[in-house]
Amino acid sequence: MLNLSRHPTTLYQAIAAQLEDELRSRYRCGEYLPSEKQLAAHYAVNRHTLRRAVDELVDKGLVQRRQGVGILVLMRPYNYPLHSQARFSQNLLEQGSHPTSERLLAVLRPCNAEVAAALGGNEGDTVIHLRTLRRVNGVPVCVINHYLPDLTWWPQLQQFSSGSLHDFIRQQLTSGLTRKQTRITARRAQAKESGLLEVSLHAPLLCVRTLNTCTDSGRTAEYSVSLTRADMIELTLEH
Repeated sequence: MLNLSRHPTTLYQAIAAQLEDELRSRYRCGEYLPSEKQLAAHYAVNRHTLRRAVDELVDKGLVQRRQGVGILVLMRPYNYPLHSQARFSQNLLEQGSHPTSERLLAVLRPCNAEVAAALGGNEGDTVIHLRTLRRVNGVPVCVINHYLPDLTWWPQLQQFSSGSLHDFIRQQLTSGLTRKQTRITARRAQAKESGLLEVSLHAPLLCVRTLNTCTDSGRTAEYSVSLTRADMIELTLEH
């Protein structure tokens, strides 16, 4: 039975409020809701009213419509603490989620002025450029451009295809990485990013620029630029 105890102004808002409660009590991130037809029958309303209720949850970042598949439960946000030893995959595993990462790009290329300044080199220096896409429970969360100055790592890094890049570096190159600096800004998703992250054009993204050093030597090892869905991740600064 529909609960109107919150006194929303419209029927679709009442449905959205109750459906949000059910999301938190009955569903996990990565699961799918019943079809809109089934939900409309459950709440005894027409499809148009039900669709407007779902729109409310989409706008809040709680669910996502996936064309031809259904309504995906997102549940936000995942907490990601920022400290020197922060590890994305391990942190989300501890929250009961299933993070994955895949390599989209691996090339050698001249670096631009921003990357050169971050790595302490010169514009035009050749660097290793990797691009990865991270998902949580199958949902794309962030796309990351990694820039690494040590060209002796290139033969091994060409073999990296999925999983944690930092774990790969630690295991294959016997070098642990420590976060030295993090800068956070915000911007809107451009066309390529909206496609990779499955968000609307101009959706808000967190832009996280990170400088990592080799744990044993303190040598600059990686500069990364992560574009992260603002509706999926909450960054916590630990002091």
